[in-house]
Amino acid sequence: MKTDNDRQTKNQGDTQMKILGLALSVIAAGLFTLSSCKKASAPDGTEPEVTTPEVNDTLRMKEAVAWIDARSNVFGSYGRFLDTGQIRATLDTMKQVGITGIVLDVKGSSGHTMYDSQYADNAFVKEGKHLPAGVDYVGFMIAEAKKRKMKVFCSMVTFVEGDRVRRQGKVYDDPVFKDQYQSIVCDIAGNRVPITSTDRNGFVNPAIPAVQDRAINIIKEIVSKYNPDGFLMDYARYADAYADFSDYSKNDFIKFLETKYNDNDAKNMKFPSDIVSSWKQNGDAIVPNATGKYFKRWLIYRSTVIRDFFSKARTAVKSVNSNVKFGTYVGAWYATYYQVGVNWASQDYDPFNDREIRFDWAYPDYEKTGYAEQLDLLMTGNYFTQLYIDDNPATTGMKYHWWSVEGSLKGAKYVTRNKMPLYGSLDMGNLSWPDEKSVTNTIKYLRNNSTAGVMLFDIIHVYAPQANRLKKPLWNAIREGLKD
Repeated sequence: MKTDNDRQTKNQGDTQMKILGLALSVIAAGLFTLSSCKKASAPDGTEPEVTTPEVNDTLRMKEAVAWIDARSNVFGSYGRFLDTGQIRATLDTMKQVGITGIVLDVKGSSGHTMYDSQYADNAFVKEGKHLPAGVDYVGFMIAEAKKRKMKVFCSMVTFVEGDRVRRQGKVYDDPVFKDQYQSIVCDIAGNRVPITSTDRNGFVNPAIPAVQDRAINIIKEIVSKYNPDGFLMDYARYADAYADFSDYSKNDFIKFLETKYNDNDAKNMKFPSDIVSSWKQNGDAIVPNATGKYFKRWLIYRSTVIRDFFSKARTAVKSVNSNVKFGTYVGAWYATYYQVGVNWASQDYDPFNDREIRFDWAYPDYEKTGYAEQLDLLMTGNYFTQLYIDDNPATTGMKYHWWSVEGSLKGAKYVTRNKMPLYGSLDMGNLSWPDEKSVTNTIKYLRNNSTAGVMLFDIIHVYAPQANRLKKPLWNAIREGLKD
């Protein structure tokens, strides 16, 4: 949810997942309550007694971290971060209103970096704007933040390597990435096509070793070069439910079935119809209409790929500096996040056997794909204008609800088992906030109820009235929200 076209803003950049949460507020209530999912049964036909006890959280760090997207803040029409004087002035204001740290975007969806990299082209010039000569943007930002005693988390877009609008990036410039590594997706007719032909940014296939190696090299380079307080992965996932259906994924999935399930008939599968037999349009997204016999094991395969990569990425960070915190950003809507191949829950949480919340897509062993235990911190995008569960008659009285701030934060704690400090996050500019007080109340709620504090997306929505729907600076909303 950052910029760079698919990242144009946190909500616009990933519309299929993020705006969906706002549109399906009522529908999701049904998705989140008991469903008709059939769970495992004991030999006598009764369901086993499986409970998922809640874990009390005691940590209250109350940090306030602001995301600084590179494209919008540096190269965007209203961005201030191209000028060192304006950077200093903006950081001063951030400090004055109570912001304690920043998330610094250092690799965007184009695959280009905001520093001179050995592994990627740089993003020093875009749309005719260029970084000041002789200034290391990332180094300068970190140094200035540290002068103000602010934490710095460097972030990178992990599995996107192409800007669809500008036709820039690895999937456009490198024939191997274009022909072999970019994600292959299914269109509504079930045809397998390159993702760049579908008006989406250039996602790559996370399962391919060379794709992972490139990401790991950049991760180690950033940590080694800049020694931030923490490192965050963004877009460390598949593009959506319609990805990745390449020949590589087919063969890798067959190996997975043969190894994990002793399925010697897997090589005879009808691909991809034995996974998804038909597709439909749901808003801007193409989603399964009817699924095949391998669908749920396909979900486990994809989330296993991501879990294993997180293990590699964590090891990479710690091998350079064990003190650097390792984390990620995810959307807070766990109920549908399986669609992008990610299980950000704890391995102690089993969605298949949860008696309180039923997930029709869950399958035995899905809990083993959880990666919460890999993290030192987690940021969840609680991007909703509905603050409390009871604010909507359709959700009144529910314990959890993925499409409200309160409900999604409670749900995040529930599935992660409080394995790491958690930052609840709000979108300052893309949502239709009714008034400034609503922004303040949401900041206050997230800061006081998240175990780590609050993340504010994105700082351009705060200082540039043109970049938020209230059309006014939002510094005072933050100041009031961060008061104890």
